[in-house]
Amino acid sequence: MSEPVTAIRNLGPASEKEFVRAGLPTADAIRAIGADTAYLRLLETGTRPHFIGYYALVMGLQGRPWHDCKGPEKDALRVRFDALRAGARPRPQNDGPSLSLRRELDGLGVRLDS
Repeated sequence: MSEPVTAIRNLGPASEKEFVRAGLPTADAIRAIGADTAYLRLLETGTRPHFIGYYALVMGLQGRPWHDCKGPEKDALRVRFDALRAGARPRPQNDGPSLSLRRELDGLGVRLDS
């Protein structure tokens, strides 16, 4: 049985709701794709970017408390966060196949260009 999103340190019910909406309903699904890809999916499904939320996810996947992020490590994560924000392409609800269908097709190795 898969663990809920809240099994990842630093992630609570509000984060879980956003991840489920982004097609990542379990902790295993998030761990499988990593922090950057998971956060990008959040951005693409309309979650407002928030640096603390991003590095809390990164720290949580490492089993660390969110406030453990400091100094050069935090600076490097800020660069990654900014790059994710710049590269995110939010997808409108009525723009081609639904996000859930895209995720299913992606899981089968079928990519749709849009």
